[in-house]
Amino acid sequence: MSVGIEVADTVRCQIVKLNIMRSEPFLWIHLMGIVLFPALIGVALIALAVGNSFAYFIELPLMTAIAILPILLMQLSRPFDIFSILIFSLKPECLSDEQRKILALFKTWRQKLAGAIAAAIMLVLLWLLYSLSPLAIGLVNFLPQWRIFGLAIAAVSFLASNLFLQVPLSALLVLLTKEANFAQVEPYPREKIEENFTIPGIKVSKILWFLKSSSEAKEIS
Repeated sequence: MSVGIEVADTVRCQIVKLNIMRSEPFLWIHLMGIVLFPALIGVALIALAVGNSFAYFIELPLMTAIAILPILLMQLSRPFDIFSILIFSLKPECLSDEQRKILALFKTWRQKLAGAIAAAIMLVLLWLLYSLSPLAIGLVNFLPQWRIFGLAIAAVSFLASNLFLQVPLSALLVLLTKEANFAQVEPYPREKIEENFTIPGIKVSKILWFLKSSSEAKEIS
């Protein structure tokens, strides 16, 4: 009887932990970033219509190198640390065990495969945008027709769109993690987080109400 109770308590504990993971606000915040993706793609399309284009074999590799490869390499080697908002990110020592388990899920082979597939899709999308950009010429007549100007805007927009595809995709994969798999994940070592993750912005001890920590540091407001 006592063994059955212990098993039930263990199962209940794991379910609670999984619910904590799926209610983690940082995951949902970054998942919602996908809403910016269409707008950024639209800006890139319009920007590619500015000026007279150079040769395909010059512009496409250039756009790929600037707007696709950096995000892909980041996700493959040092994934984006989702415990951040705007210019602030949580210090590694302020992350709970459950949050460090979530970070560990960003280092799996599934995440790397998804990142590579997303990059391939973005490459195809870039070619489509490049092909369709003449249709947007009428929207950019009021802008200076400097091709470098258009390419710069397109590169920045497409880079941002790539980021707002890759990071939400990674967050979605974490949210879809099965209970049994999450229960087996070990918290990512605190001392290795800065080395193995891309931590944007200013490191703080608490970001408003999102941090589940007992830190006594002042809240950023």
